[in-house]
Amino acid sequence: MKRKNVIIIGAAGRDFHNFNTYFRDNELFNVVAFTAAQIPDIDGRKYPAELAGDLYPEGIPIYAEKDLPELIKKHKINNCIFSYSDVPYNRVMNMSAVVNAAGANFVLLGPDSTMIKSNKPVIAVVATRTGCGKSQTSRKVIEYLMAKGLKVVAVRHPMPYGDLAAQKVQRFAEIADLAKHKCTIEEMEEYEPHVVRGNVIYAGVDYEAILREAEKDPNGCDVILWDGGNNDFSFYKPDLTITVADPHRPGHELSYYPGEVNLRLADAIVINKMDSASPEGIQTVRESIAKVNPNALVIDGASPIKVDKPEVIRGKRVLVVEDGPTLTHGEMKIGAGTVAAQKFGAAEIIDPREYAVGKLAETYRIYPNIGNLLPAMGYSEQQLKDLEATINKVDCDAVVIGTPIDLNRIVKINKPNTRVYYDLQEIGEPNLDQVLSDFVKKHNL
Repeated sequence: MKRKNVIIIGAAGRDFHNFNTYFRDNELFNVVAFTAAQIPDIDGRKYPAELAGDLYPEGIPIYAEKDLPELIKKHKINNCIFSYSDVPYNRVMNMSAVVNAAGANFVLLGPDSTMIKSNKPVIAVVATRTGCGKSQTSRKVIEYLMAKGLKVVAVRHPMPYGDLAAQKVQRFAEIADLAKHKCTIEEMEEYEPHVVRGNVIYAGVDYEAILREAEKDPNGCDVILWDGGNNDFSFYKPDLTITVADPHRPGHELSYYPGEVNLRLADAIVINKMDSASPEGIQTVRESIAKVNPNALVIDGASPIKVDKPEVIRGKRVLVVEDGPTLTHGEMKIGAGTVAAQKFGAAEIIDPREYAVGKLAETYRIYPNIGNLLPAMGYSEQQLKDLEATINKVDCDAVVIGTPIDLNRIVKINKPNTRVYYDLQEIGEPNLDQVLSDFVKKHNL
């Protein structure tokens, strides 16, 4: 039988996983190319032969997504596999129209085709949008399980923007590992909070290989925790799914792919940020849950913030730096830094756009609705330099750092600054401890 020609449409994450689990050794298909979007400077590379398997001795090229119609026609493509997350439904169907108009089938792979089974119990923490609070929820889950005497190994959704072969399996157990694996800011924002708490976290490219290493981690492993990315569904078959929803973006839980999948799959749903959201937004999320997953346990949650130096904010003209992806494809208009600036009495939040240089100026052009916040973009060395230059160029009294990492460790800030910290706080009952106690009992842990 003639192999069907395939292009995988992605953003250096779910696309590679879909290839590894469904296509790598599948002789019914010939994956001609990947296309790349969302993340700067990831096209023009190759998925390496070392990871691509015996059917692809030359590796697989990665092209810019804008070239998709031309690639479909040139290579007589049969199927295009849409493989990235946190996109509105109209964007998904717009891509389907582009693919269909060029003559190919538009395909979405589901959990049964892509989830890997572990020999350990798996808890998946996922979300309806980027920036809902998955990471703080994951940390809270780990704290509860550790208090029960269990060893938890976290596995993070992929962010492989460097040498893909070298990033096949990555283990982070101490801060030095972040430099060892040449992490971007986005990666550090996810790995560092785990590491500083003494947790081990894995990531990389080949998630079956990663899972097998995590299951036999030298520190021990009783439970695998899937720490999701964007609003993607889990790469591993979960025994418990906890989905985080955000009432700051009410209605998005039913209008973004694949966030609604997570809402429907959830055993428990955390409505986060209730301390700063409107009652109307909270009610909209409750109604969405009742509509599509009425049997899910609903946990009310807040994200109370604290800062290490409130005097740096009070009465000052401040620049607010927030988590990059949350502002860009997450489309958030408010983050932890903004809440801190308002709560601790900043005189003014300074608009950084006129001061942006290089890659940061380009980010504002691509995402014009970011507003007067500065996304902590650091996918490359140049972006880091441009981030540092932009921060130091802004005419302000102080900088409020709303990212989950110590930004001072990687860029030199020439102004007084303070970090914002935030953790999940459950409100009343039911709560995560009850959910996890049932999980521990069910799996005889």
